[in-house]
Amino acid sequence: MSQAKVWTFFYGSYINLDVLKEVELMPEQIEVARLGGFDIRIQPLANLFPSDRHCVYGILAQATHAELRRLYAHALDVLGGVYLPEAVLTETLDGKQRAALCYIAHDMEARAASEDYVMRIVEPARRLNFPSWYIDRLEAFRS
Repeated sequence: MSQAKVWTFFYGSYINLDVLKEVELMPEQIEVARLGGFDIRIQPLANLFPSDRHCVYGILAQATHAELRRLYAHALDVLGGVYLPEAVLTETLDGKQRAALCYIAHDMEARAASEDYVMRIVEPARRLNFPSWYIDRLEAFRS
């Protein structure tokens, strides 16, 4: 019996399919999308903060709840971040709205991000053709 899959919006190192593969999450398809009402910070991990002036780019992918539990256990055990799911409304590049889960850390101590971690986000952002202004925003977090 297969588990139902839910749409999930990934915005940090999980836009990097090699990182997802480390926990055996290999989406059949991904779609670039943006999420309004939030800004991204990478201090030391990628995280979202409410903002009425910004939007965040990422990918939409489908995953089972078991895959998401495994992925975010990895975020805690390997990266040290506690991310919790929230329901959000994303917009695909062709203008379609899609409800999705988005994982946000509500209690993260701000400190400098490692160069390697930031590049694990910047490189796929370039490959996925995120807007140049957004890639510049991500690169600003390099030490």
